[in-house]
Amino acid sequence: MKYWLMKSEPSAYSIADLEAEPNKTTCWDGVRNYQARNFMRDDMKLGDGVLFYHSNANPPAVVGVAEIVRESYPDHTAWDESDKHFDPKSTPTNPRWWMVDIRHIDTFATGIGLDRLRKVAALKEMELLRKGSRLSVQPVRKKEFDAIVKLAKKLA
Repeated sequence: MKYWLMKSEPSAYSIADLEAEPNKTTCWDGVRNYQARNFMRDDMKLGDGVLFYHSNANPPAVVGVAEIVRESYPDHTAWDESDKHFDPKSTPTNPRWWMVDIRHIDTFATGIGLDRLRKVAALKEMELLRKGSRLSVQPVRKKEFDAIVKLAKKLA
C-alpha cells in the first residue's frame, strides 16, 4: 500500500464536494503535469491512501482522507474541446493524460495548515514541506500519513 497527497483548490473542488458525490467517489481529472501524471498512471493502486489538500486556500491545509478506488485510465477531458483541460495532442488512441478515481473516507474537524505541519518532527522530510514543492499529486511516506491522521484526531 502506498500513500499520496492530492491538491485541489477548494473553489474548484473541495473535500465537501467529494463527500457530497454519489458514493462519495469522483474521478481525479485535469492533471497536466507529467510527473504527477506518472504517479497516477504508474504507481497508484486500489486501496492506496490519499491526503486531500486544499491549495490556494487561507490557509492551505490537509483537510481529510480518501482512497484510490479505480486505478489509472485515460483522462477523457483532454479530448473535449469545450473542457478547460483540453489537449489537442492527446487522443483516445494515444492518450497523454491519465486519471484515477478516489472515494472520500474522512473530513478532518480542523484543517491542518502548513505552519502546524512544519512543527511535526515526523514530517521534516515530507515533500509538501520542501521549498518550491508544487506538484498537485505527490507521494507521502506511511509515517507521514499516519502522523497527519493522528494529529487530525488530536485536533478534533
